[in-house]
Amino acid sequence: MTQLLDTPARTLTPAPEATAARRRDALHWIAVHSLGVAAALFFTLPFVFVFLTSLMSDSQALSRDLIPHTWEWDNYRKVFDTPGFLTWWRNTLLYAGLGTILTVVSSVPVAYALAKFRFRGRNLALMLVISMMMLPPQVVVIPMYLFWAKQLDLSGTLWPLIVPMALGDAFSIFLLRQFLTTIPDEYVDAAKVDGCGDVRTLLKVVLPMAKPGIAAVALFQFFYAWNDYFGPQIYASENPGAWTLSYGLESFKGAHHTDWNLTMAATVLVMAPVILVFFFAQKAFVEGVTLTGVKG
Repeated sequence: MTQLLDTPARTLTPAPEATAARRRDALHWIAVHSLGVAAALFFTLPFVFVFLTSLMSDSQALSRDLIPHTWEWDNYRKVFDTPGFLTWWRNTLLYAGLGTILTVVSSVPVAYALAKFRFRGRNLALMLVISMMMLPPQVVVIPMYLFWAKQLDLSGTLWPLIVPMALGDAFSIFLLRQFLTTIPDEYVDAAKVDGCGDVRTLLKVVLPMAKPGIAAVALFQFFYAWNDYFGPQIYASENPGAWTLSYGLESFKGAHHTDWNLTMAATVLVMAPVILVFFFAQKAFVEGVTLTGVKG
């Protein structure tokens, strides 16, 4: 009777190999997630520092204190009340929004032609697109400025930055072309057999399947235009009414160089839209960037 009672107990006792395996799995989980948490903190803490400093008083900002004694939410109202700040917002939204739309609309047909059409000189055209990606913008800034400012008299506006986006962007064309090559040619051929022309095939078949790639290109362009400092400095610096947030923030920092809490509040307001856009669109963004390297 005693032996029968002892047998289940011995059966339930875990083997040394199983215990060691579970211990290794636990240590591996802790190691992997510890590195992930450390990396997340490494990238997150600067944003947390900027946000907390933006809510401090003038005397507490950049002191040893990390947590505000009093949460000065009124700092954000003071930033919005700064003359010209809302104008910088409007100009940045115009530049980033309209520029993104023009870039996507002008780049998709070119990428579609390079990905799905068979014509003489296609590889040469692709090489020209890639070579344009390697050309630094500083190389062509002088002739471009002379054209837009002297010939067309558009200096002091953002139009010299927006209008060229209607002619396509080399990086966007290349990225979209790489993504479109992942779409099987059978779909395009089937649409043409059903009587669709090239334009209708693009609109009805290719574009719905290319949404992740288009989203990635749109986000890249939006982030570039939103954070662009070089372009507005070249074309719009002489007209404060055409400044963007990136360029206006430099002026704001110069006017409030001792008010670090207000400078940090303005920085948060500049970063917030970009962070929110990426947060809500990160799935499509990551999928689009990942699939562009599958083939092609």
